[in-house]
Amino acid sequence: MHLQFQNLTENIIRRMPDMDFSSLVEILIISFLFYHILIWIKNTRAWSLLKGLAFILGFWLIAAYFHMTTILWLGRNIIGFAVTALIVVLQPELRKALEELGNKEIITNVLPFTGSKGVESSFSTKTINEIVKACVEMGKVRTGALIVIEGKQPLGDFERTGIEVDGIVTSQLLINIFEHNTPLHDGAVIVRGNRITSATCYLPLSDNMSLDKNLGTRHRAGVGISEVTDAVTVIVSEETGKISVAYKGSLERNLDAESLKARLQKLQPESEEDNRRGYKFFKGRSKQEKVEKEK
Repeated sequence: MHLQFQNLTENIIRRMPDMDFSSLVEILIISFLFYHILIWIKNTRAWSLLKGLAFILGFWLIAAYFHMTTILWLGRNIIGFAVTALIVVLQPELRKALEELGNKEIITNVLPFTGSKGVESSFSTKTINEIVKACVEMGKVRTGALIVIEGKQPLGDFERTGIEVDGIVTSQLLINIFEHNTPLHDGAVIVRGNRITSATCYLPLSDNMSLDKNLGTRHRAGVGISEVTDAVTVIVSEETGKISVAYKGSLERNLDAESLKARLQKLQPESEEDNRRGYKFFKGRSKQEKVEKEK
């Protein structure tokens, strides 16, 4: 018995392919991608479709085992159309997955001096204070508001759905925009840097089924824009006067002035000087090396 087990082990080892470093790296990469694909599938409608495909595959294997030629012929001819139909059905999920991949900012994280965010797209502490002040005042009188603060992803497509404003962010201007029965109160305000660029903008609604059913269109629009972009959205409820913040598809509710300010400061992007610090360091270093070589 021991001899048979030893022979079996030797045969398995002999049949195994030679492993080198590149093969090991390749296995790790494939495992990493396969794991994240499964996680993505589980969190989308593709999970139900995958179970349906598994059922069809099982039926196909049974047909192959019993040599059901007609069913196998139909399967071979339909599979091409099925792949195309699957891509069409999963188009929103595939688009979202590619957007999330684009938001990883691998190059920016590795090379900090490649950041392209400028002063125009970063908002100051004064702007945060003005937004907080306006939201608190509107919350007291239950004036609904939807304020979208642009991140690194441009919001030009959504700006074009509204009316151009191009004004410095102040609490008075925000309150006047969202005042009841005014021409600009309906829709969202988009803030880029320290300026309000547009008002009455239309935003995509979230189809997240886990959101509270009592939330209205304003909150779903705030979450919806945060799902497809890296924008920060501040929402003031017209029914309750409560303040909420949506970011990357998640919603934080019932914030007071201090917590709202802290949340916006945490999400506040770096200034142009901070973003270019690494670039200046490398640029200065290269100049210094050049001078030393000339000496």
